Amino acid sequence: MATTPDGGQLNALLLKLIHAKKTIEIGVFTGYSVLLTALVLPEDGKPKSEGSYDFAYVDADKENYINYHERLIKLVKIGGLIVYDNTLWRGTVAYSESSLSDTCKFSGGVLSKVKIVKELNKVLAADSRIQMTQLPVADGVTICMHLY
Repeated sequence: MATTPDGGQLNALLLKLIHAKKTIEIGVFTGYSVLLTALVLPEDGKPKSEGSYDFAYVDADKENYINYHERLIKLVKIGGLIVYDNTLWRGTVAYSESSLSDTCKFSGGVLSKVKIVKELNKVLAADSRIQMTQLPVADGVTICMHLY
C-alpha cells in the first residue's frame, strides 16, 4: 500500500530533473513518499496546498483518479508532471475481463478496481493536454507532462 523504494527513487529523480519547488500529493498512507519529496526539494521549495504546482503525485482511491486528473490539470503548471501510481494493477490491466474472471480468482472488488484502472489508462491515453508514459515500476507508474 505504500510507495515502493523503486517508485520513490523514480519520484526523487523526476523532482530533481524538473527542479520542482511546489508539489502536491493526493493519498498518504505512511507518509513515505511525501517525506521523500520533502527531502529532495530545494531549501526554498515546499509541499504546498494552494497555487500552481510543478509536480503532483497520486496514490489514493482509484475510483477518483479521473476526478483527480481533471482537478490536477488545472493546478499543475504547463511543463509540470502528474504521476499516478498503481496503473498496471499487478499486470491485470492487460487481461480481458473474461480471462480475469476465469483464471484469477479475484473478488468482485478487485475486478471492479481493474476496470477503474483500465478506464483511467484509456482517459489518460486520449487526453491531448498531456504527454504520458507508463512504466513497469512497482505496480505501474504513469507519468504525465502537462502540455497546455
